[in-house]
Amino acid sequence: MFQPFERTGDAKEDAKLFVELASCYLDDMSSPFAVPGVLANIASLLWWYLDDINWAGFYIFEESASVLFLGPFMGEPACGRIRLGRGVCGTSAEERRTVIVDDVSSFKGHIACSSASKSEMVVPIILNDGRLFGVIDIDSPSLKRFKEDEAMLVEEIAKLIVAQNPVYGYSLANGNDGDE
Repeated sequence: MFQPFERTGDAKEDAKLFVELASCYLDDMSSPFAVPGVLANIASLLWWYLDDINWAGFYIFEESASVLFLGPFMGEPACGRIRLGRGVCGTSAEERRTVIVDDVSSFKGHIACSSASKSEMVVPIILNDGRLFGVIDIDSPSLKRFKEDEAMLVEEIAKLIVAQNPVYGYSLANGNDGDE
């Protein structure tokens, strides 16, 4: 059962409490059938925790096609697939780095899934062996919405996803096949 914490007003303490809460929802993802539910819960938690956002969710990488496919999210319907290097998500995925865009209209090649989005933050989820799992994408209807402390928070969530769960029969943490 979802038990939200009471915010303290201290950003660092609240972020710590959020990470602790999110870790409770990172169930075993060894079955491909479990992955969407776990990621949906994390998207929902991000939606609940972060103020002034209009989209929070995942794009999952399909290596054979070099495409990010839409995963679980909260918000308006979104683009179903994004090629590496295209838009903020594709750039973050290709460059394997967090990208914060203060004004999406100034980002060359921005993919506008929603005209309401004005700023965006995308955090890649990188497996310990360097492979890309996907990205966490968060949009806001306000310009200059995202700050470095929130990027660090979402990066911590990405690390937790990798560290605590096997996905599709292999361990995100070490690349093993999950039989060990």
